[in-house]
Amino acid sequence: MSKEDKDRAAIINRLRRIEGQVKGIQKMVYEEKVCGDILIQIAAVRSALNKVGGMILEDHMKDCIKTSLENGADDDVIDGLIDTILKYTK
Repeated sequence: MSKEDKDRAAIINRLRRIEGQVKGIQKMVYEEKVCGDILIQIAAVRSALNKVGGMILEDHMKDCIKTSLENGADDDVIDGLIDTILKYTK
């Protein structure tokens, strides 16, 4: 299994775990659990999504930089990377 396949599998596994957490939150709301407990779970999901987003952004940046270096620092590639980073960090 290549590094890319392992990275993709790790991201998919994290997303499945997040999906399970969200379903758990839905169940907590349905069962009228304590709001504080629900908010803690929401914070955990937010943190997990940020981690996955960071992993994907890291891979994207590496690909963009590699492409940019191979093709001679193209301003469009750099501008696209900056745009992606700005959108992700909003």
